[in-house]
Amino acid sequence: MFKAIGEAQERIILETFIWFEDDVGKQLHAALLAAAQRGVKAEVLLDGYGSPDLSDEFVNELTAAGVVFRYYDPRPRLFGMRTNVFRRMHRKIVVIDARIAFIGGLNYSAEHMSSYGPEAKQDYAVRLEGPIVEDILQFELENLPGQSAARRWWRRHHKAEENRQPGEAQVLLVWRDNEEHRDDIERHYLKMLTQARREVIIANAYFFPGYRFLHALRKAARRGVRIKLIIQGEPDMPIVRVGGALAV
Repeated sequence: MFKAIGEAQERIILETFIWFEDDVGKQLHAALLAAAQRGVKAEVLLDGYGSPDLSDEFVNELTAAGVVFRYYDPRPRLFGMRTNVFRRMHRKIVVIDARIAFIGGLNYSAEHMSSYGPEAKQDYAVRLEGPIVEDILQFELENLPGQSAARRWWRRHHKAEENRQPGEAQVLLVWRDNEEHRDDIERHYLKMLTQARREVIIANAYFFPGYRFLHALRKAARRGVRIKLIIQGEPDMPIVRVGGALAV
């Protein structure tokens, strides 16, 4: 991903939950700073809870170079505690030049690069090219703050055929929010489970499924579908440990 940012020519949009000011975070900082200094338009959206401790100097160096830096829901703490910890921006998306996208578990901290140990994290992300990138970019332009002018520009200048070179994979962007798309991801999961014939692989940090999902999973297993779950051996939250144990 850093290599793709280093080759960006026009625009970078980056969203993530965690960005720490450590060795990995500084690499991202350097890549974005270099991109902005060569004239690339760069925009960053971070979660106010997941990335609360970036220093003013760290951020100001980016904004001085032209990087647009925003926080999702950066409300102040009440008596030192956040009262809105469940309203979070967990998207991890990078779009580069409307040509390449990365989507998945892209947090930027040294512990997310460790393979073993109590602080190690195992994350997955995919690099995407082709028609799906247009869908991801359009989603970003519709949902990032202050993007009205960008949406108008993109619609005027966009030529669909430029990036309509489909490959062999079938990819669909699905998202949820607290308004019109509350259960879209769950509905697609259920549909895929219902249609599965050979194998289902689920890799997720937290496995705390509802009744409908568990029911569909069991039905798939009963008709001979091989079900593989890749989940945390040591969850970092007690409630997840209890809920996951009950589900499994």
